[in-house]
Amino acid sequence: MQNYYKSAKLDNVCYEIRGVVLREARRLEEEGHRVLKLNIGNPATFELDVPEEIQQDVIYNMHLAQGYVESKGLFSARKAVMHYCQQRGIDKVDIDDIFLGNGVSELIVMTMQAMLNTGDEVLIPAPDYPLWTAAVTLSSGKPVHYRCDEQQDWFPDIDDIRKKITRRTRAIVLINPNNPTGAVYSKELLEQVIELAREHNLIVLSDEIYDKILYDGTQHISTASLADDVLFFTYNGLSKNYRAAGYRSGWMIVSGAKHRAKDLTEGIEMLSNMRLCANVPAQLAIQTALGGYQSINDLVAPGGRLYEQRETAWRMLNDIPGVSCVKPQGALYLFPKLDPKRFPIVNDEKLVLDLLLQEKILLVQGSAFNIDDRQHLRVVFLPREDTLEDAMGRLGNFLGKYQQ
Repeated sequence: MQNYYKSAKLDNVCYEIRGVVLREARRLEEEGHRVLKLNIGNPATFELDVPEEIQQDVIYNMHLAQGYVESKGLFSARKAVMHYCQQRGIDKVDIDDIFLGNGVSELIVMTMQAMLNTGDEVLIPAPDYPLWTAAVTLSSGKPVHYRCDEQQDWFPDIDDIRKKITRRTRAIVLINPNNPTGAVYSKELLEQVIELAREHNLIVLSDEIYDKILYDGTQHISTASLADDVLFFTYNGLSKNYRAAGYRSGWMIVSGAKHRAKDLTEGIEMLSNMRLCANVPAQLAIQTALGGYQSINDLVAPGGRLYEQRETAWRMLNDIPGVSCVKPQGALYLFPKLDPKRFPIVNDEKLVLDLLLQEKILLVQGSAFNIDDRQHLRVVFLPREDTLEDAMGRLGNFLGKYQQ
C-alpha cells in the first residue's frame, strides 16, 4: 500500500536540539540508563522551580480560565507587559500592541508566517537559536546567517551583516542575551544594527527571553528603547526568568514605527484569531510574575545558584586541554570551542552521540546552531555544582580520547 509522507515544506526545517541524538538518549533511558541532559534550558528538571507566589496565584484564579479570552490575551496580563515596557524604556506601547502566545516560539512562527513571501530573506545570527531559522524556512522565507565573532565576545559582525543585506531582506534578528553564546550586546552595537535597519527599511526582531539572567553586573538594554523610527518586534516570556518553561507563556511587543505596519499587524492578528487564544491559565501568571519579587536576581548574583554553576562549568571547561570558552554574560549556556589541531572533528553530531553512548551525557553539537564549523558544543549549566563538576570531569576524560 502507498506510504504517507510529510510536506515538502519541512524538507529543510531542522531543530537538532531535539533531534537524532535526543532520540538515542530516550532509547538509553528506556533501557534503564540515567542520562544527564545538558542539551536544553529546562529549569524545572534541575529543581529550579517557578516561584511559589506565581504558582499559587494561578491556582487561586484557575476558575477564571474556563473559557476563551481575547485572541491577543488577557487585559490584565497585557497591561502588566505594558508597564514592563515602561520600565525598559520602550515608549508608546499600547495594550493593543501586545500579543500573548503559547511561549515565544509560537509568536516567532506567527510573525514569520505573517511577514514573509516566498524567497523573502531574514538575517539571523550564526550561531542562532535554531527555531528562528526553522520558522523562516517553514514560512517559505530564506534564512541568511550573519557572523558573530568569537574573538569579540561573540558580538555580531556589523560588516558581515551589511554585506548580506539585499533587496529581498525583510528583517534582522537579534538574540540578546544570546542563546547559545551568552553574549549580551552593548548599546553601541545595538545602535549600529538599528542604523542598518533604518537605512534599509528592515524590521528588528529582538528575542530578549533571557533579559534578567545577567552576570557580573552586566546591564541589558532593550533594542526597542533606542529608537522610535524603526519597527521593532520584541519577544519575551516566563520560561527562563521565572523558570516557567512548561507554562508556555510569552509575549510580543510591537513598537517604534507602528504606523507603517498596520497591514502586517493585521496579518499577525488574523493568525492570532485562528488559534482562538493562548492558553489562559498561564496568562494568569504574567501579572504576578512581572509585578512581584524578582527571585532571579538572587540566582544570578555571586553566591547564587546560576552564578556559581556558571563559574564552575566555565572554569572546568577551560581547564580541559584544547578547549576554550568565552565567558557568558547572560543566559544559561556555555559554547566552548575545541581546538581543531587537537580535535580533528569531521562530524560533530557523531561526537555528541559518542559522548552520550560512553558517558551518558547529552549535549548539542555546535552545527545545530547554524554555524559552519564543527568545533563547538553547547553546554547547559543548570545542574547543581557537584553534578556539573562530575560531568565536566567526564567530558574532559572523553575528549582526551579524541585528541590528535
